[in-house]
Amino acid sequence: MRIATPDPGQPAQRVGYYTGWSTYANAFYPKNLDTDGIAGKLTVLNYAFENIDPVNLTCMAANKPSSPDESDTTGNDGSADAYADYQKIYTSDISVDGSSDSWDQPLRGNFNQLKQLKAKYPNLKVLVSIGGWTYSKYFSDAAATDDARKKFVSSCIDMYIKGNLPTVGNDPAGGTGAAAGVFDGFDIDWEFPGSANGHAGNHVSPQDGANYTALLNEFRSELNALGGQHMLTSALPAGPREINNLDLPSIAGALDLGDVMTYDMHGAFETNGPTNFQAPLYDSPASPAFGTGFTVNDAITHYLGGGFPAGKLALGVPFYGRGWTGAPDGGQHGRYQSVTGPTAPFPLSQQPGTAVWKELKAAGLTGNYYYDQQARSTWIYDGTNFWSIETPDSLADKRQYIKTMGLGGVMIYSLDGDDSSSTLLNAATGMGN
Repeated sequence: MRIATPDPGQPAQRVGYYTGWSTYANAFYPKNLDTDGIAGKLTVLNYAFENIDPVNLTCMAANKPSSPDESDTTGNDGSADAYADYQKIYTSDISVDGSSDSWDQPLRGNFNQLKQLKAKYPNLKVLVSIGGWTYSKYFSDAAATDDARKKFVSSCIDMYIKGNLPTVGNDPAGGTGAAAGVFDGFDIDWEFPGSANGHAGNHVSPQDGANYTALLNEFRSELNALGGQHMLTSALPAGPREINNLDLPSIAGALDLGDVMTYDMHGAFETNGPTNFQAPLYDSPASPAFGTGFTVNDAITHYLGGGFPAGKLALGVPFYGRGWTGAPDGGQHGRYQSVTGPTAPFPLSQQPGTAVWKELKAAGLTGNYYYDQQARSTWIYDGTNFWSIETPDSLADKRQYIKTMGLGGVMIYSLDGDDSSSTLLNAATGMGN
């Protein structure tokens, strides 16, 4: 049982990731950001994710599915979804402003919906997120030299800030200035500079840390040259080895905000367990991972100790759970137990060992959960399946932590995982209905 504390208020920056693919099976459209009361609770919306051209090392557009195979080293080369981004015809029932797209307008799809959303929420900053787990393979190459960095950054600004979208296939969407005014800047999600712990096949170099700093500085310089106020953020690692690859004061100088991915610390990628929390706020002597540095507090204090200003850090929270099956009770309700493997896939998440909050809620699993007073984390246990999840209790603790540590805000990955009542968003932001 969590002990209630005074409400810590709202984090200053409230960043949410909106995934471009959430319009498919999830049927979660930009309109939902309005009708579900989400957009008004955010300060920054990150549209995820865009890829890097494997040959030209520039920003790019295409219609090529990404590979679901985590061991596939080449399947994501050249992958992108121009259809979802700016070709899809939105009808009036699913559009933000209630209008239907015409076949010949230069901007359709999610980009046009984001433009409509910004018209309703003029204080909301919308950034385009480049990379992510799936599309980080060629960051190392694009950042390797001064010429490469200038070429890459200029191409991204041309596409996403100036809005010069290429036409793809036989679809007429795109053209000069088609997406001008949609994006207010960039979120750079390189997973991870100098680390082999990213997706299989990622290019990695010992110079990545320095080149990452130089890449951010190039983005900052070219955005500043445009005039106006353009944001630059980056999704930052939470693992101690990955953090050690970064020049923290230098990257902080280039960024408006660093979104720390303080989750995925444990999960069914540890096939036989032991079960653990994917985003424990604090360490616990009872944890098999005690002292290894994989907690939210460990990551945040690592950044602060390395010279990253607290006010420029956002604490990341996941709107999905990680689960194992075959967990005995062990007198711990399944906590810290050996297991037989990941939980079965859910329809939306489609990955063993992963399910978004709304799926777990629909399955009737979120009504009762356990709370670890030491780790300040919550979990579900049904006698065989263990799920590490965020709940209103654990998110209240993290919001208090943000206030206590003087952090800049909270980051959510990702908005499509919440239920239609915005249960987790309300808890993470401190903004109820």
